[in-house]
Amino acid sequence: MTLIPALDAGAIKGFAMNRRFFTLAATALAALSVSTHSLAADELRVMVHSSFAVPKPLLAQFESQHSVKLVVIKGGDAGEMLNKLILTRAQPVADVVFGIDNTLVGKALAAGVLEPALPQTKDSADSNLGPALAAVDYGFVTLNYDKAALAKSTLMLPKTLQDLTLPAYKNWLVTPNPATSSTGYAFMLATISALGEEGAFAWWAQMRVNGLKVTKGWSEAYYTEFARNKGAYPLVVSYATSPAAEVFYSKEKLTESPTASLNLKGGVFRQVEGVGLVTGGGQRAAALKFVDFMRAAPVQEALQTEMWMYPVQVNTLRAAVLSHAIEPGVFESLPVQVIADKGAQWVTRWTKVVLK
Repeated sequence: MTLIPALDAGAIKGFAMNRRFFTLAATALAALSVSTHSLAADELRVMVHSSFAVPKPLLAQFESQHSVKLVVIKGGDAGEMLNKLILTRAQPVADVVFGIDNTLVGKALAAGVLEPALPQTKDSADSNLGPALAAVDYGFVTLNYDKAALAKSTLMLPKTLQDLTLPAYKNWLVTPNPATSSTGYAFMLATISALGEEGAFAWWAQMRVNGLKVTKGWSEAYYTEFARNKGAYPLVVSYATSPAAEVFYSKEKLTESPTASLNLKGGVFRQVEGVGLVTGGGQRAAALKFVDFMRAAPVQEALQTEMWMYPVQVNTLRAAVLSHAIEPGVFESLPVQVIADKGAQWVTRWTKVVLK
């Protein structure tokens, strides 16, 4: 979701979810930075992606209630975080992990780094994640547009993805690279889900000709190239919650967002994040308590304006500012196993079609 963090650190905490696909060499070097200090009897090691943000008082309350010391290990982008777990699976560096989503869970299970049968509460299973993870939050990767840039243009907003290939919309769209950004990766998956593999890559080839701008990560796309931030591109691949974050963090105390979502068919992907137990990790009882903690009301309420995701618990009080973040009614998703089997191949093909 996030004017925020992950691999691409944004100035505003909350959105950047660029959490995937580093080179093996970079990942291996990154894995060396994970703390391997000796585990004390009362410590619970929690691996999280860089966008993880839960208020410190809530974390302290968890420690007090369960007589445990949380050791929070930020593993970088979610893809980098997963690769760290894979590279250290012989000697696990964490007991519980948060932030693996429906685009990564298949890879995690294939690598054997997640316990495959997490004890589920009655409503914690999610068809996008399977039994290994309890769903915590969800969000939507989608297109955002700058209202001021649109007002200056003589064009109407495009109504379909195919409209974006028309000469009138040349140099309109900036997207993060699927090879280095979870945001870009999810958007690529959305196009494949809607258009089919051949149709999607034909569309990407047309977009290349029509001036598509590609950045390494979300923050470069949003804060440098997007028209809202003095860039040249009226459209950016971002999140459904981005307009709400614009209001929340505005110095001018805006009452209306300067941006809005453009939820085109084939251009919206639903991302679901979960929490699960690391295979071979310790502190099983405390780890299960942490699973419950992430799904409890205080965290479900806080994550809306901390990580800019929607809470999975349907009875959670919604943050008022999310009235500026319209949830897409239609979105794309792909089976976990399909993503696990074909994701890397699709990224390679995307790179050849768009960049080479």
